[in-house]
Amino acid sequence: FSVAVAVAKAQVQQKPLLETTEGTGVNISCSHPKIESSDFIYWYRQLQNRGPELLAVAAKASKDLPDLRGHLWVSADRQSSALRLARPRRGDAAVYYCALG
Repeated sequence: FSVAVAVAKAQVQQKPLLETTEGTGVNISCSHPKIESSDFIYWYRQLQNRGPELLAVAAKASKDLPDLRGHLWVSADRQSSALRLARPRRGDAAVYYCALG
């Protein structure tokens, strides 16, 4: 299945499409080199015909996301982050967004 990625704000860059097979882990990366010290990093996803769903918020620490069977990684300089889906299922096929704010 495919995982589409959309850019939520001009300050972030993401690849437009990632593909994986069910059960094969995938990293969805986001670059945000212009992040400011007061910014938080937000990750959302939008399933087909649904509104956006907030998955995680981070300031600088990486964290496990048990509900997603995943992990949010934040680089030491906060200029990039990645959402790791360890064992994605078909129900995880969605548009994934990262944003700053």
